[in-house]
Amino acid sequence: MDLEFNKNEDQFKILVSQLRSRATKTRLGGGEKKIEEQHAKGKLTARERIAYLCDPKTDFIEIGLFAGDGLYAEAGGCPSGGVVTGIGRVKGRLCVIVANDATVKAGAWFPITAKKNLRAQEVAMENHLPIIYLVDSAGVFLPMQDEIFPDKEHFGRQFRNNARMSSMGIVQIAAIMGSCVAGGAYLPIMSDEAMIVDKTGSIFLAGSYLVKAAIGEEIDNETLGGATTHCEISGVTDNKFPNDQACLDYIRSIFDKIGRDESAGFDRVTPAPPRERPEELYGLLPVDRVKPYDMLEVIKRFVDDSQFDEYKPLYGKTLICGYARVDGWAVGIVANQRKVVKTKKGEMQMGGVIYSDSADKAARFIMNCNQRKVPLIFLQDVSGFMVGSKAEHGGIIKDGAKMLNAMANSTVPKFTFIVGNSYGAGNYAMCGKAYDPRLIYAWPTAQIAVMSGASAAKTLLQIRVSALKAQGKSITPEEEKKLLDEITTRYNDQLSPYYAAARLWVDGVVDPLETRRIISVGIEAANQSVLEKFNVGVIQT
Repeated sequence: MDLEFNKNEDQFKILVSQLRSRATKTRLGGGEKKIEEQHAKGKLTARERIAYLCDPKTDFIEIGLFAGDGLYAEAGGCPSGGVVTGIGRVKGRLCVIVANDATVKAGAWFPITAKKNLRAQEVAMENHLPIIYLVDSAGVFLPMQDEIFPDKEHFGRQFRNNARMSSMGIVQIAAIMGSCVAGGAYLPIMSDEAMIVDKTGSIFLAGSYLVKAAIGEEIDNETLGGATTHCEISGVTDNKFPNDQACLDYIRSIFDKIGRDESAGFDRVTPAPPRERPEELYGLLPVDRVKPYDMLEVIKRFVDDSQFDEYKPLYGKTLICGYARVDGWAVGIVANQRKVVKTKKGEMQMGGVIYSDSADKAARFIMNCNQRKVPLIFLQDVSGFMVGSKAEHGGIIKDGAKMLNAMANSTVPKFTFIVGNSYGAGNYAMCGKAYDPRLIYAWPTAQIAVMSGASAAKTLLQIRVSALKAQGKSITPEEEKKLLDEITTRYNDQLSPYYAAARLWVDGVVDPLETRRIISVGIEAANQSVLEKFNVGVIQT
């Protein structure tokens, strides 16, 4: 390997090490002391419950690990949004699991908690996957109730989704393993079956203090809404269990007897590992993100047998399109080519930029994948669409619209990985979050924004300087440089993949070596649902 490769590899390994360190800290939730308090009550933590519930030695694809990262500092933070969500396997069945983390503010709901719960339900609905709720929550975090309670995508939307999923035939199982209060009580009871753990689980619309304040009745929480009350008197819950483990065992027995749905029919053969070493991914991406590299070499490190059948390789070269297999699954890949390419006319095209011919090629390829029932993988390292008079006169807006139309109306599942840059309309065209990828993850090298940090900082600086001049104020070169540095630092913080993950713009930040596993489980999950008919609508030619 050459010196440049080694330099890239060293830098990438530092980023992966930082990722692992942040992930380890985040998985502690409210911290070791809070975990010990859970254990002292005879309770498992959210992550321990998921580990016990899922089949041994199977993958759990976590969604939203870094949700809430750096948010709500005034409230003490909200690691992982106070809830653990993802796709796991129970008795051989893929399902979505949602587990409140009572070590984080007693499992209270922050705005990001609601967003994360709705994301989990969305994954279940899109893929027609059963969903399991492991409930242990003190309810809405009252100081922020105005940001979580009344709007369309707030707390109440989950109960609407409960009802919608039930009508869709999606199995919903709930276990009340701690507090379940107020409006949150509807979530488990709107599920198909609700279990409760004796002495630690409780469910009521109002706790004992509120009951006394409201109607003057004195009653303890266990009598008001404990396991015995709801299994023997009210009939609200279906079964009670002596501890978390017994309750989780019963859920496993339910999943052992669930019937199978019709599948989407995606093609799979015996998997084959890549011929090229996946670990070499670390050395392929340049430390200097402006430098070119060959995205084809990246693709070869995670597809089966490193075999890739390229579509229109001599046309629209700044976008790579083609067919491959990932862990046996047939896939179509759309990726930004980062190296500078030469057209048939001898013109040089910048890597990472979408030109008219590239957009035209991608639109046709996406339609072909829908025609053939082939899931789509998008690899983003995009600076945006080409600009300038030549591009505009050549119809870049029209060709870009064709690509957006085909991608937005695609009914085969889409999976997006942000490898490097994800700027401007390029984010949209390459299936950013707004275009419903089934799963979307960022590598540690990702940057997501309207434009690059350097371009944005200079633009924002010009606006600030102009505003100052309009007020009759002058600015020295030293002051201008200081202002530029401040703007650059603030903007660069927002470019970080962790900034995006904290707000659920992406489902997480992952080691590139996890890409293959996420795609495989994602397609298997998507294969549980029947595809809608593909209709691309009106596309200008």
